[in-house]
Amino acid sequence: MTYKITKAVFPVAGMGTRFLPATKANPKEMLPIVDKPLIQYAAEEAIAAGIKELIFVTSSAKRAIEDHFDKNYELESELVARNKRDLLRKVQNILPKGVSCAYIRQPEALGLGHAVLCARPVVGNEPFAVILADDLIDNGDRSCLRQMVDLFSERGCSLLGVEQVDPAETDKYGIITPKRLGDRLYQAEAIVEKPRPDEAPSALAVVGRYILTPGIFDYLENLGKGAGGEIQLTDAIAQLMGSETVLGYEFDGIRYDCGSKLGYLQATIEYALKHPDLQHPFREYLQKFSLLE
Repeated sequence: MTYKITKAVFPVAGMGTRFLPATKANPKEMLPIVDKPLIQYAAEEAIAAGIKELIFVTSSAKRAIEDHFDKNYELESELVARNKRDLLRKVQNILPKGVSCAYIRQPEALGLGHAVLCARPVVGNEPFAVILADDLIDNGDRSCLRQMVDLFSERGCSLLGVEQVDPAETDKYGIITPKRLGDRLYQAEAIVEKPRPDEAPSALAVVGRYILTPGIFDYLENLGKGAGGEIQLTDAIAQLMGSETVLGYEFDGIRYDCGSKLGYLQATIEYALKHPDLQHPFREYLQKFSLLE
């Protein structure tokens, strides 16, 4: 088995009901954080980690994602005619040379585990990453996935991106039973999907970054429906732990839950305050409302 991660799966078939009506005709992954959609931030993180093939598991309502990563000759010609070279470079660099995209339809909304299983024909028999674009992670120069890819090259086993969450909110996440191995690193001895706070084995929650070995596919293939009547990736990972080591990695970075309206607004403000063209005027604007010191 190769120990180099070159493929990433992006499950993007969800309906985005928490953002209706904004997501009625527009995928939630295309919601912008300042001037880039969430899915582009996720793709950039993958590419910065050495990923060469982006695999999007989509639905019939997600053509905008395909269009975003495709060329738009009419737009590019117009930008050339107007001598808008900076904008042209931004458009042309959405998908760098040497990086390709594949699109797979998820025929039914059967959950995250089913979405990952749909990618099996393209992933093949090699380890791969899974990125949930809802979780926007700000890591500065070394992205969350880059950290995990580097760790995988050392350990060669499945990795789960984890973080400490409010113990009262364990029922929103998959929670691991951790055995500490070192700084930020745990062996995941068990995992449970959305346990009640009084039943949670810890407050270490799995968030939207995974590196998985291809063994996960066999468990997903034979998995019945779990919580919510869906095929849960968490359940397959729990079975994988019986045959392979699975580690939890407490990544270095700040996660914004952009699947929630509050998290989305927090990310928008934080990224606007770092934007080279907006940071100073936007900070001045916020100061009028006494939001910043």
